[in-house]
Amino acid sequence: MINFKTNVLLPAWIFEQAKDKDHLKKLVLEYMKKYPDYTIKSIKNGMAVCTKK
Repeated sequence: MINFKTNVLLPAWIFEQAKDKDHLKKLVLEYMKKYPDYTIKSIKNGMAVCTKK
């Protein structure tokens, strides 16, 4: 199976509501449930760097 690297733009409210890094991670994981085929590798510049199956 081929995995493709892709970026998902995260909404500003995630960064506004996040109290700390752990809370940010929780909010991002909750938001990314909309993208079930994506696996998050990191967060950079307001985007989730992911691989897609």
